[in-house]
Amino acid sequence: MPSESMSTPDRRPLLGLVAVVTGASRGIGAATASCLAARGANVVLTCQHNEDALVNSAVALEAAHGISALAIVADNADESQVATVYRAVHSKFKRLDILVNNAGILGDAMIGMITQSMLDRVFAVNLSGAINNMQLAARLMRRNGRGAIINVSSIMGIRGNPGQVTYCASKAGLIGATLSAAKELAPHGIRVNAVAPGYIDTDLICGLDPVLHAQRIASICVGRPGSAEEVARAIVFLASDEASYITGQVLGVDGGMVI
Repeated sequence: MPSESMSTPDRRPLLGLVAVVTGASRGIGAATASCLAARGANVVLTCQHNEDALVNSAVALEAAHGISALAIVADNADESQVATVYRAVHSKFKRLDILVNNAGILGDAMIGMITQSMLDRVFAVNLSGAINNMQLAARLMRRNGRGAIINVSSIMGIRGNPGQVTYCASKAGLIGATLSAAKELAPHGIRVNAVAPGYIDTDLICGLDPVLHAQRIASICVGRPGSAEEVARAIVFLASDEASYITGQVLGVDGGMVI
């Protein structure tokens, strides 16, 4: 039996806080929004497509957790649309505590087949868009003197992968942006960290060649793909006060792919 001096864990440690989650209509983004809401946070969900899924998620989260949820369709690569998100956050909540920069696209191609339009689009969504979100989020967070930003990079941004030069470069750039922002924003009480997911069971790996799938599994120490929920739990940890002395870190959520 626990001693009487031990406090009961707070099941809603983020109660009343406000979080923006980009790319929230599915996969890691949707799982993260659900995990945040379950812990009491009000959530602002954004994505470029899948408006119906986004709105349905917001409605479901409000009903399940008694929080306030806002669904906003916005192209992460469009600076003006990203700005609209933060105007809506300020209008509705007057504060922002957490940003999860999750929106991202692949754009795979071998060297020699990479087009300028592909480069432009992948970097606009994965890197420029993430930086724009950080800038606007930090303005709101500074008013409260605190905040947490979690950027969703990729283990491939650390180790690279054939056929993914553009994607890996954008994710590596996001790690660099994370480290620089952490140094810059720490004096304002804003922590900035990244997670680097490995092989995660989401829509992005559906339809992968069986031989390649088997190779990926063989490279993972735990012998299986991760789940979106496992990544979400790592993100929410970094967003919480449990990680109050952690900033400028890249947390691999990869089942041991890089050991």
